[in-house]
Amino acid sequence: MLTQECRSELHTSWLPNMTEQGLARLIELLEQGSPLLIHGCFARAVPMGCLATHIAWHHPATSFLTQDAGISWLNRVAGLNPATSAVIREWDLRGANDPELRADLLAVFREEQRRRQQGEAAVTHAALLQPI
Repeated sequence: MLTQECRSELHTSWLPNMTEQGLARLIELLEQGSPLLIHGCFARAVPMGCLATHIAWHHPATSFLTQDAGISWLNRVAGLNPATSAVIREWDLRGANDPELRADLLAVFREEQRRRQQGEAAVTHAALLQPI
């Protein structure tokens, strides 16, 4: 189970700053248990990176970076100190091979993806109802 601090940080700093592509990429990597999703460091060699790095590689403000992408995304985009991020600490402690952690993160990310898709559908539906 994710700690309350980790869950809170995900909802206040991570999810609002993730692109659709970054969110989809994390879901894909977590579902597959991909070896491209690493822990213990931000990046080994492209395309191997941690949660923040994969998000950063799919964000317009940091997509051009390689090794420092995750650190830059956390700091410049999400407004977090990479050294004290609750999500990064949890990820580094338990890692990609922890099935409970992967399942918990997947649940949060899938729910966010579902919420965004429903929001887009509601906006599209509302636009269709507008008089011409």
